[in-house]
Amino acid sequence: MYAIIESGGKQYHVQQGTKLLVEKLAAPAGTEITLDKVLLLGGTECRVGSPYLAGATVTAEVTEHGRGPKIKVFKRWRRNDSRKLRGHRQDFTALRVKSINKNING
Repeated sequence: MYAIIESGGKQYHVQQGTKLLVEKLAAPAGTEITLDKVLLLGGTECRVGSPYLAGATVTAEVTEHGRGPKIKVFKRWRRNDSRKLRGHRQDFTALRVKSINKNING
């Protein structure tokens, strides 16, 4: 069984045991969280939500928090001898999917 979930405005394809990096969540490392924004459940039969499936959840464990690689943002304006260099590192939360729960009536 697999699921398509939404977290931080992005969609992720997950199965039991999947490890993924999502936008930073406010949960300490080592705790379990429940993701209730399930868009699709697949397997022997496929169920699609509109936009979310009511009652379907994904349980995941927060393994760590961290920061991604540094990205350089360079802007230059022609004929002005002007430029700007900035760096950015995105915060992330690492999750490990423990189970996919489908409590859908009907």
